[in-house]
Amino acid sequence: MPDFDMLVLGSGPGGQKAAIAAAKLGRRVAVVDRPDMLGGVSLHTGTIPSKTLREAVLYLTGLTQRDLYGQSYRLKEDITVADLTARTQHVVGREVDVVRSQLSRNHVVRYSGTGRFVDDRTVALREAGGQERLISAEHIVIATGTRPARPQSVEFDGRTILDSDNVLTIERVPRSLVIVGAGVIGMEYASMFAALGSRVTVVEKRAGMLDMCDVEVVESLRYHLRDLAVTFRFGETVAAVERHPRGALTVLESGKKIPSEVVMYSAGRQGLTDGLDLDRAGLEADARGRIAVDEHYRTRVPHIYAVGDVIGFPALAATAMEQGRAAAYHACGEPVGRMHRLQPIGIYTIPEISFVGRTEDQLTEERVPYEVGIARYRELARGQIIGDAHGMLKLLVSPRDRTLLGVHCFGAGATELIHIGQSVMGLGGTVDYLVDAVFNYPTLAESYKVAALDATNRLRQLDRIGD
Repeated sequence: MPDFDMLVLGSGPGGQKAAIAAAKLGRRVAVVDRPDMLGGVSLHTGTIPSKTLREAVLYLTGLTQRDLYGQSYRLKEDITVADLTARTQHVVGREVDVVRSQLSRNHVVRYSGTGRFVDDRTVALREAGGQERLISAEHIVIATGTRPARPQSVEFDGRTILDSDNVLTIERVPRSLVIVGAGVIGMEYASMFAALGSRVTVVEKRAGMLDMCDVEVVESLRYHLRDLAVTFRFGETVAAVERHPRGALTVLESGKKIPSEVVMYSAGRQGLTDGLDLDRAGLEADARGRIAVDEHYRTRVPHIYAVGDVIGFPALAATAMEQGRAAAYHACGEPVGRMHRLQPIGIYTIPEISFVGRTEDQLTEERVPYEVGIARYRELARGQIIGDAHGMLKLLVSPRDRTLLGVHCFGAGATELIHIGQSVMGLGGTVDYLVDAVFNYPTLAESYKVAALDATNRLRQLDRIGD
């Protein structure tokens, strides 16, 4: 008889939810993770600390209040790393306690250490002291997450040349910073350091940034970041990064040289699978360390599952949680619904970006007709109250059946607001629901009614011309 019904490797959002779901179904469950990583990458170096850092930046710089109190307004003049990390350490500490309590409350056994496969049902646990013990399980869930990808040609030192994990431990706010990569993580940190007053240069080999987002939203973000003195070098590739006593020199293939105090690489993520001995379980990972799974999150070995960032796109904490729960239910023979195709995306730049559904470019490419309805925060009383005159909400509406095809939001509270549109879309609602609904006033949620009225007015004009 195996030691456990389910053994979970990794205690991040996916692993934690898998363990708790199986435990609530009465199974014997254990979780393996390093003693300093309870809660996973998401809690220690990813989602939680970076978003907490963002809140600290917004609060201490007074950036969001400058439309009301003037461009020189700051809550604190000389912001130190200690000011920023105090809030982060507080939140991370509290969240670790929450995770520990949830696992304990559900009688999930915690093992501190790292695991590697001995065979497809047995894992060797290496504890902090170096001792090893074998643990067997009927089902195993791999939820080991990812680490920042590091180009071999770059000498990372954690002080001058950083990855997105190191950036949380810098000694002081740099006066100048080069960020290599204009993906989600790169743009989030670019906006944070620009708000702190760092002179930021973003280098990206593609022609643009955040190509999954609405073009108008991306243009708005680029405008705001340029207003914060961010320089963009699109279509450029880094040839070398040189470390010098007084900083770093980033050399581009085009011949440009960019001096800065710090260089941060944001070149994607690598699955944490190289120490698992996957081959002993009959598994393998791709070049980026990712494991292939089916629609139930089963690997090619049916009783071994994989969830979260280690399986690749969309690599979000929110989706990892659902994947973990679904994998546990399937392993336990419990019915579980498929994850809804409508998944909101939230990008914590300054200002926030969030969307659900398709973009204008996607609809045009698919030859799907649509009409646009827009609400701008400056037209909302709540927008004036909070000092956000630049935010906007965009609805993409089908002229055929008046359903919502996409919702795109830019500005304060975007990642919260998007769920209203997600709910309407998920339930097959139309723009008319939003027109007839009563929203609290003054709120940012009222933007849905304003945008819906804008869209229906445009649709009415189409109908009149067609009559």
